[in-house]
Amino acid sequence: MTAAELISNLILPLQTTDTVQTAQERMTEFKVTQLPVLREGQFCGLIREEQLLHPAEDLITTLEKELLQVFVSEGVHIYELIMLMNKLQVDLLPVLDGNQQYLGVVSFQELLPAVSAMFALRDPGGIIVLEISNRNNSLAHMAQIVEADNAQILSSYVQDFPDSTRLEVTLKINKTELSGIIASFERYNYLVKAVYNGTVADNGTADRYNLLMSYLNV
Repeated sequence: MTAAELISNLILPLQTTDTVQTAQERMTEFKVTQLPVLREGQFCGLIREEQLLHPAEDLITTLEKELLQVFVSEGVHIYELIMLMNKLQVDLLPVLDGNQQYLGVVSFQELLPAVSAMFALRDPGGIIVLEISNRNNSLAHMAQIVEADNAQILSSYVQDFPDSTRLEVTLKINKTELSGIIASFERYNYLVKAVYNGTVADNGTADRYNLLMSYLNV
């Protein structure tokens, strides 16, 4: 999924001829702390909430030199969008086409449903978290174990740890009765670290997962 598929036209950009007051009101309306600024359709930059400490009647054009020069091309992948938003601490990213024409923005609010769909978070099923060595990271083998129990992996996520060969693999599976799959993983010497919606008591991380699910439902 790319930026072009995630563009929102609900968040209107500012014009350089708009006032500081207009920018403040629009940020409040859209519940964001940045907004793109255009001059005759051309992208000038992002204006941030903390820059709006000027008299309300001042024009945005007086702040042009302070605008944040951040944007992405329409072909940028959703993973990179998430990394950029996190790195830059912004609520949205302007999207430009190959001719540097402004297309719209990708907002964090728009990303949440897309991420939810990608990781099958809303689909019914159970979750198994495995701890493995990076030498044993074979998703094909994990899939064989799951499929042997007439189930399928809906999504997977791998997390590594600094200065360690340890990996944590999270598998979303299309069934909630996971006892047979858990037994198979243990038989193959996988360490089952946590289980959600299953039969094994987890290590407390289920609460964090439930918080994420609640957040995605906002």
